Amino acid sequence: MNKFIETLKNIWSIKELRDKILFTLLILAVYRIGSFIVLPGVNAAALEQAAANRGANDLLGLINNFTGGAFNQGSIFALGVMPYITASIILQLLGFAVPYFQKLQMHEGESGRKKINQYTRLLTVLISIVQGGTYLTFLNTTAGAIDPNVSPSIFFLGNSIILASGTLFAMWLGERITDKGIGNGVSLIIMIGIIATLPRSFVGEFTKQLSSAGPLILVIEMAALFFVILAAILIVQGVRKIPIQFAKKMVGRSTDDLPTQGARDYIPLKVNASGVMPIIFAQAIMFLPLTVAQWAMANSGTQSNFLISLNNWKSLPYNLIFFTLVVLFTYVYTALIVNPKQYATYLKNQNSFIPGVKPGEDTEEYIDSLTTRITFPGSIFLGLIAIMPAIVAAVGVSDAFAIFFGGTSLLILVGVALDTLAQIESYLLMRKYDGLVKSGKIKGRSSGGIQIGAGY
Repeated sequence: MNKFIETLKNIWSIKELRDKILFTLLILAVYRIGSFIVLPGVNAAALEQAAANRGANDLLGLINNFTGGAFNQGSIFALGVMPYITASIILQLLGFAVPYFQKLQMHEGESGRKKINQYTRLLTVLISIVQGGTYLTFLNTTAGAIDPNVSPSIFFLGNSIILASGTLFAMWLGERITDKGIGNGVSLIIMIGIIATLPRSFVGEFTKQLSSAGPLILVIEMAALFFVILAAILIVQGVRKIPIQFAKKMVGRSTDDLPTQGARDYIPLKVNASGVMPIIFAQAIMFLPLTVAQWAMANSGTQSNFLISLNNWKSLPYNLIFFTLVVLFTYVYTALIVNPKQYATYLKNQNSFIPGVKPGEDTEEYIDSLTTRITFPGSIFLGLIAIMPAIVAAVGVSDAFAIFFGGTSLLILVGVALDTLAQIESYLLMRKYDGLVKSGKIKGRSSGGIQIGAGY
């Protein structure tokens, strides 16, 4: 405890770091206040009642979790920063498939990055308008959610503008945190939305277990959550270090080494290079059965029991298919962002090599085979994390609290927390203070080693 208090004093004594932290907290407070401002003409109580009557396994519940409850309250931040995240993912995928965007990412440096940011913002506006219209249509189909005295045309036009403006404002807040605060702003906004639902879920679980199973079960749950978080941290930080050797060059008549010549470094191949993307893609696909089931019900009046089971996130068929999709998408997305040929070319251009491996094709094949081997345990772990909420819900944990045992929420919380703590520790170490841990250092998701290309 004394060490912890001393670390807090050290953090507070660094004026630059203190100002950044206070600025970040202020911006996050502004975002949370905006999450409670309801759209004109919307009845938030009716929306919350409708949400309580819906099943837990739907896309709306996922979005509401990321927006900190703003979606089910009809808030001006109902869409959160999800349109911006969607636009960023689309631009990232275009960078893999379209030569023009690939050139901007790889070869044009700062100017290319500015162009990609501009395209991302423009695409965010378009996605916000489309998603805003869809959200307002959803409000229109929810009983009692819209004031009947409001003109439908004015309601749709005005609130479409407000929702798009709310997304852009949230994106701007995130950029301000990145520029003047601590951590990645957009990621912190998503994280604060997820954390906002944690106290209510924890209190509900605490009350439930004390009244039924007793305090021992609650202690076991907390211990299980601790070990799940610990495993998530290990997999996020886990890398396979490939040692590389920079060749010496003759300088005049001597073999004096230049700063990077004759030195050793390593290429960090991540055990989980794809992050949370496989879970996001798999979840998007798992929502398709719901659409099919609704279509079948509308046309024939009956539903398939199999389709019904696929709309239950705690059913065995749902989790088997979900697990398989996560594993497959992990391999696909890793193949997109980890390019062995690019690594081999980089090493050749830098006059460096992997000890015991010939440059060129042999290096490419070596990195490719190593990536395939380490992706297997990473994909299995990611699949287990994806279905962990269903596993713990099956043994008695409430649905609301089970979400924090795995899935996208847990990986986002762990990844963002590690990145933010890594930045804070770097400030402490620069000022000759002790770090946040006794030995070693906190590593973010992209710290250390040779980083090649976007997404590494």
